[in-house]
Amino acid sequence: MAFPQPRDHRIALDTAAALTRRYRETAGPGAQRAQLFPNDVFDAILKQPGCHGIRVYFGRSENGTMELVLVGVDSDGNDMTAGVMDDRGFPCPPVCTGTGPLGA
Repeated sequence: MAFPQPRDHRIALDTAAALTRRYRETAGPGAQRAQLFPNDVFDAILKQPGCHGIRVYFGRSENGTMELVLVGVDSDGNDMTAGVMDDRGFPCPPVCTGTGPLGA
């Protein structure tokens, strides 16, 4: 079995907007809606020898805020835990524009 399985991961804007809207409606006032990661984070993970993708884990910091943990994945679907990992996304809010159908 090849990893990752071939699949079209693209979604339409209206689908993406509905997903994020439902989250915002249940997350509560002031809840983190997203995290921003600059392209160098993805580049560093994906440029590792044998890396075929990125897995994103949900996590929680010691002070209770949501974190996303990014780790490379090899051709067998295994986490590349000896390689580059990241969890320092910029939280939204406050690092967000607040405009557009995904985060308004």
